[in-house]
Amino acid sequence: MSETVLPAAPAPARRRVRLPIALVTTPLLAALLIGLWQFYVTWSGVSAFILPSPLSVWDGFVELLATPSTWRHTLATVQATLSGFLIALVLGVAMGAVLAKVPWLEQTMNPFIVASQVVPKVALVPLFVVWFGFGMTSKVVIAAVIAFFPIFTGTLRGVKSVDLGHRDVMTAFNANPWQRAMLLELPSALPYILVGAEVGIVLAIIGAVIGEYLGGNLGLGYLLIAKMNAYETDMLFAVILLLTLVGFLFYLVTVLLRRAVIPWHESVAGPTR
Repeated sequence: MSETVLPAAPAPARRRVRLPIALVTTPLLAALLIGLWQFYVTWSGVSAFILPSPLSVWDGFVELLATPSTWRHTLATVQATLSGFLIALVLGVAMGAVLAKVPWLEQTMNPFIVASQVVPKVALVPLFVVWFGFGMTSKVVIAAVIAFFPIFTGTLRGVKSVDLGHRDVMTAFNANPWQRAMLLELPSALPYILVGAEVGIVLAIIGAVIGEYLGGNLGLGYLLIAKMNAYETDMLFAVILLLTLVGFLFYLVTVLLRRAVIPWHESVAGPTR
């Protein structure tokens, strides 16, 4: 009796690692914009006082990085941004969680919270300078006020979005309020909180710079005004470039934090088929 020979199992297919297309398209778009900028400056003959060339801005940026005082200004802006953001994060998460659990308190407080956000923040800077002086405190307060709202609304929506079936399961297991908060509500709200934090960190650096415009003698916002008053347009662009890099670094850290904390969420892992 002959033995049946089973066919060999096919070798597992190798997964091809595909790099994100943005790694190619983004540098190409940046190079195109810089090329158009250089072409316009050369072709139009516009004054360097109005629009310096990219090469002049780059030379100014290198000179800016080589200046020791630049790092003092950068550190002051970073400190004000992080301090304001952390205050906004703590207050936003705490208030959002409490108001989501107490509907009548949310209805009472929500108009006041919205009113505090629709007021132009630049109009509040002189008031904060009068209250807190020209030092770091006024800048931190402005950064915290601007960054608060997206974190608060993210937490509020996150806690409210907890599935009713999951709440029923916690009730069936006789979970106490602390267990509900730590095991169900916080994990469910984390994606919303972290998205709010991504927006909040960008708004925090904007708030810190606004505070430095009108109420400071230190920071990148103050340096911007100083370069403008000195009619150094190329250095003004260089400071803007440095601010952009600092803001992008903050945003990148929050994005990586979201990927590390909630790798299971659809916004990170992608939609499941």
